[in-house]
Amino acid sequence: QVQLVESGGGLVQTGGSLRLSCAASGRTFSSYTMGWFRQAPGKEREFVAAISWRGGSTYYADSVKGRFTISRDNAKNTLYLQMNSLKPEDTAVYYCAADQKFLPTTPKGYDSWGQGTQVTVSS
Repeated sequence: QVQLVESGGGLVQTGGSLRLSCAASGRTFSSYTMGWFRQAPGKEREFVAAISWRGGSTYYADSVKGRFTISRDNAKNTLYLQMNSLKPEDTAVYYCAADQKFLPTTPKGYDSWGQGTQVTVSS
């Protein structure tokens, strides 16, 4: 497994932007599909975005398409999520996840998880 640590969360106003980072260690980062998920209070963890091993393929949830961008820097063992035009409904704990399968979009598809970072969007 790979160890993951998220950072970059915080409080932002509606329409603002944040960039989340996920630092990976322990195994070869470039051999993992990486994903972002989020979980709001009282709700199930939901898929946000995923990116393939070398970044050539990406996939987004409809709710964030056009506003969020997932990217990775394999030389730095780091995953990113650029979040623009944030809405109050984006408020959640955001988790990064890793797996060696190709672009899984459910939590069960990933076997390594970070501890999460809180994103709060005020109205």
